[in-house]
Parts: sequence; structure tokens; C-alpha cells
Amino acid sequence: MARLAGVDLPKNKKAYIGLTYIFGIGDKSSMEILIKAEVNPDKKVSELTEEEIAKIRSVMTSEYRVEGALRSEVQQNIKRLMDIGSYRGIRHRRGLPVRGQRTRTNSRTRKGKRRTVAGKKKTPAKK
Repeated sequence: MARLAGVDLPKNKKAYIGLTYIFGIGDKSSMEILIKAEVNPDKKVSELTEEEIAKIRSVMTSEYRVEGALRSEVQQNIKRLMDIGSYRGIRHRRGLPVRGQRTRTNSRTRKGKRRTVAGKKKTPAKK
């Protein structure tokens, strides 16, 4: 089993798909890594030799920020936005959508489960 950047890559998938399991690597960057490391992208992860894995690892560490380093950088960027009090930072702090989505309906992913608010009491009818 190949292990890169602290992630176990799935054995039965092709190398260019397996690399996308690492946080910070998508389709395009996985192809770039494999081409720079001179590894066949269509080769299965289980068929990769130790030398090929070492080449991939060296290309990744020299040119890409992945997993823990990338996650901490993203968190620092969000914290910076919150500290300077920007609009995006305030939206992060309140747990609301950051990129201009509507909030009257939808946005349940950011807001969480619905909390019912009691309706207005009706006054008794006068005679």
C-alpha cells in the first residue's frame, strides 16, 4: 500500500485518481505530479514501485503544499479575515454562507439544524 503525505492511497485505483485522495491535490495537479515524476498515470497504485513512490513524494514535497500544512494555512487565512473584521470574516464568525448565497431559505449546511421560533400570539377578538 502506497502512503503519501500521511494518506493511504487506494490500491485498486489508477495513480492519477489515487493521488486526488490527498487534500490539496486535484485532477490537474495529480497529472502534473505524475508527469514530472515520470510515472505512467494509468498505472494502478498497487503496481507502483518504491522508486516511483519516492519520485512522486519528492515532487510533491518540493512543489506542492498538501494535507496538514495546507489545512493550517487555510485556517490561518480564515482567522486573519475574522481578526481584521472583514465582511467574509464576520460571516465565518456567525456561521453563515460566505460567498453571497441567499440565507432566507437554504443555507442549512452552514446554519445547522432548524430551530423553531415561536409564532406571534393572537389577541382575543373583541365583541
